[in-house]
Amino acid sequence: MRDTLGVLLAGGAGERLFPLTRDRAKPAVPFAGQYRIIDITLSNCINSDLRHVYILTQYKALSLNRHIREGWGPVVANELGEFIEILPPMQRVSKSWYQGTADAVYQNIYSIGSEEPRYVLILSGDHIYKMNYGLMLQQHKDSGADVTLATLPIAPEDVSRFGVVEVSRTGEITGFVEKPKTTNIRSPFDPNVVDASMGIYIFNTDVLLPELIKDAEDPDSSHDFGNDILPKLLGRVKMCAYNFVDENKQCALYWRDVGTLDAYYEANMDVAGITPIFNLYDKSWPMRTRTYQHPPAKFVFGEPGRTGMAINSVVCAGSIISGSVVRNSVVSRDVRVNSYAEVDSSVVFSHVNIGRHCHIRRAIIDRDVHIPDGTVIGYDANEDKKNYFVSPSGLTVVTRDYSAYENPVSSEFRQPGSTT
Repeated sequence: MRDTLGVLLAGGAGERLFPLTRDRAKPAVPFAGQYRIIDITLSNCINSDLRHVYILTQYKALSLNRHIREGWGPVVANELGEFIEILPPMQRVSKSWYQGTADAVYQNIYSIGSEEPRYVLILSGDHIYKMNYGLMLQQHKDSGADVTLATLPIAPEDVSRFGVVEVSRTGEITGFVEKPKTTNIRSPFDPNVVDASMGIYIFNTDVLLPELIKDAEDPDSSHDFGNDILPKLLGRVKMCAYNFVDENKQCALYWRDVGTLDAYYEANMDVAGITPIFNLYDKSWPMRTRTYQHPPAKFVFGEPGRTGMAINSVVCAGSIISGSVVRNSVVSRDVRVNSYAEVDSSVVFSHVNIGRHCHIRRAIIDRDVHIPDGTVIGYDANEDKKNYFVSPSGLTVVTRDYSAYENPVSSEFRQPGSTT
């Protein structure tokens, strides 16, 4: 991977994850308690021995930039020429913000060229999966391809969410359609599935850069890899498909686009389960993130009706479950759940205070929220809509500016370190 440059696209606005993306970039949204979504792709990079990575940011990137700088800068060896570097929009070759995925890469064409890579690996920062990019690069070299797309099998009814790839039995790509409503294209190896693009591409640099320049000069282009670059390259260069090899080591392939609230919620519920599909405990494929200096999680009180416990849940460092019950939930770092409260099937971000006698179910609680004593969330959607954001599926999202925020918080939180 030494002659390969990774370009990680992390500038999307993430409208479908609103309100979690109201104040942060989509790749910066917390995942599984202690991670950010972008950590999954970056962990794949490190585990694949890819040590030259540009991260292209754009919208609301402050917390993402800080997370990368403090959490991922120390992972690579700068003295060996390794880097994980943030590239914000610089308008060096354009006076506009990024107009599409291809335009984002084009606007950083000088930075890419200065590294003189032989191959450029295009990645997305908002998917959950495990993949060894080195295996994909090896196939790219062995096949003599100019472009290689990572693909995975999907059901025909899901094609409207993906780029559909038509593949010959030799592995060469003969057709590409971006997000069609329906398609008759089927995998040559399984007529019941369709080969879909994962948004992961390897380009020979001498193919990519001229094509980006040509696309930038086309006034009719949407400047997107799926809509413009890839279809226009078909028949002109050798383009091959790489069948996704899952390092998650489960029976079914695991790849999740957590771009909607429901998909994000379900992915978090999975990691909290007894036997999660996405395995965070595989020592052969570690997941890395920024570390914080918090004390261990603590569970206190064992009185009848007032026992601190967590069942089928992830509870991160610095959290105190004080005489309360947490079930089927993900609790991030530095969270306090006070006496007689119940939290069920929920995702709780960091620095959250949950007061006494609260009952919370099927909710996402954003960071720095203080929930007053006796608050009930997730049991009456009509009532929740008066104060919180409720998704069409009935998932309640609580952010810092909801109306109850100004109410006094539990006395248990006015004393740092208190467990009463």
